[in-house]
Amino acid sequence: MDDTAFVDYHRKLGQLNDNLARVIEGKREGIEILTIALIAGGSVLMEDVPGVGKTTLAKALAKSIDAAFNRIQFTPDLLPGDILGSSIYNPVDGGFTFRPGPIFCNVLLGDEINRASPRTQSALLEAMSEQQVTIEGTRRVLDAPFLVIATENPIEFHGTYPLPEAQLDRFLVLLALGYPDPDTEVNILHTQREQHPVDSVEPVVTADEVVEMQRLVRTTRVDESVSRYIVEIVGQTRHDHRLKLGVSPRGSLMLFRASQAAAFSSGRDFVMPDDVKRMVPHVLAHRVMLTSESKYGGMAKADVIAQILDEVKVPT
Repeated sequence: MDDTAFVDYHRKLGQLNDNLARVIEGKREGIEILTIALIAGGSVLMEDVPGVGKTTLAKALAKSIDAAFNRIQFTPDLLPGDILGSSIYNPVDGGFTFRPGPIFCNVLLGDEINRASPRTQSALLEAMSEQQVTIEGTRRVLDAPFLVIATENPIEFHGTYPLPEAQLDRFLVLLALGYPDPDTEVNILHTQREQHPVDSVEPVVTADEVVEMQRLVRTTRVDESVSRYIVEIVGQTRHDHRLKLGVSPRGSLMLFRASQAAAFSSGRDFVMPDDVKRMVPHVLAHRVMLTSESKYGGMAKADVIAQILDEVKVPT
């Protein structure tokens, strides 16, 4: 890896984090997890209560990287064509013209994704996995970088469709911002007295620079012992009696990529076990399924993942 390029792009990533921190106060760790997902080339599922800044964070990210941003409000009557686009008949010449849907952007916010039917949710699968869509038999490549930020309310279940495991497995990380502390909330009241901070956000990184960061992340060195550490953690989820569904090989690869991005975010060109441990709760918890006994016994997925992480020997 070119040391000069590494230092330069790491500095730019820090500027991006700082820019977002001025909009969403008191949530530095959540912001860094979001930008780690961005430079790892993955998508983000934000599971949190309304009003904590999920939509604002997505808008601020798009403005900060000078990227095209679209928002889709998922509802029960939303159709796949409303996301992907469709061909429109032209009565003048008798031909059809393709009209792109909102998925053709750099940052796509899918608000309350679990309010749409599974058929509509599945319209995002190919885009999230391969950064392309197939519409009416034609393959269309999406512009890079491409990031899906989907939100869902974990409290309200009436009129919702739980995301199937295949869809959850496409998200690189699961992120929850949570409520701000009292002092931060007081400061929010005053900073938003006249205008919202997102209105004054200026770009600090270009979309092309984000693509270059993604390339550099993939050159971040990972020792074989760290790779085996990742595989051992994932393997434990497949044999844990509290889980009826463990992490897939796709999950192993995503943890590998996220760890590379976490190392880059920390200013290193090599991955340490601490990078893996930092990303495990965000990358693995939404990929497993509890047994009925564990679920109704009050066990949480995050608790099981945390215990497995404690049990696996850390390489030295």
